[in-house]
Amino acid sequence: MSDFLAITGPTTSGKTALSLRVAEVLEAEIISMDSRQVYRGMDIATDKLPEADRRAIPHFGLDLKDPGETYSAVEYARNARKWIADIRTRGRVPLLTGGTGFFLRALTHPMFDEPEADAGRRERLRRHLTSFERTKLERWARVLDPDRATLAAEGGPQRLARTVEVPLLTGRALSWWHEYGAPEAEALAGVVVVLDLPREELDKRIDARIGRMLKAGLVGEVERLIAAGYGPEDPGMSGTGYREIGRYLGEECTLEEALEDMSRATKRYARRQMTWFRHQLPDGTVHVDGMQAIDEQVEIVVAAWSGMIEDNVTAAGGGA
Repeated sequence: MSDFLAITGPTTSGKTALSLRVAEVLEAEIISMDSRQVYRGMDIATDKLPEADRRAIPHFGLDLKDPGETYSAVEYARNARKWIADIRTRGRVPLLTGGTGFFLRALTHPMFDEPEADAGRRERLRRHLTSFERTKLERWARVLDPDRATLAAEGGPQRLARTVEVPLLTGRALSWWHEYGAPEAEALAGVVVVLDLPREELDKRIDARIGRMLKAGLVGEVERLIAAGYGPEDPGMSGTGYREIGRYLGEECTLEEALEDMSRATKRYARRQMTWFRHQLPDGTVHVDGMQAIDEQVEIVVAAWSGMIEDNVTAAGGGA
């Protein structure tokens, strides 16, 4: 028996709309699987579902942290296991929704149980690492964990800092812990659905979303966060949209240049997601063509949850 249902896919693929419809049909409760939507006050650039739209269906995993705090896949997995258990106790379906693949993998392939480190020492190290330029973090990662350095660089500053932090605190590289460390919990099994879209369609949707974000007050949101004391060194503010608009507000570029940079960064991220989904999703993942009508998508997802679609199937002509 599966522990949860998950709907994932690249950014702008339609996960949120599909999840809301599926949740109505299956009487599900939704657990966010998005590493940026955990931050309070960061709503527009993360495309967070407005609070008013969440009232009909319980949501978990949103607005958990301030932008200056970190939130790891390990912490997500611990929270998600509790949410999943509570939802199942209520006789409802736990529906994970989002595009952060490492959050999903932390449930299906539990992370290592890292030895405890002095909390003060860890916090001092983290503050020190936030002062590093990205190129310096990349150099340190190559020295301390050459097996993981490339992957860490693709994941951005937070993953680079984590790759540097672990060997300095434990004496073992993060890649060593992933291979030899004992898992902190049992693996969960889920029905995983991924939405597939052609790259050209994703690109169009990304540009359209950025336009909507601008009209919704993206610049004002970033202004408020900066006024509250948050800056590019804070984990939440390293996300796409906040970096670029922050540079515009700092008079480092024009608004048009910031939006162009935001578009390019989002499209690169979408392509990284697509590559990750091709190689890292569990066996039995159901692929759904994101171009078909949403009613048809709902039928496929409900059938997958009900066990009516065989493992390793590509539904309705979709592909990874």
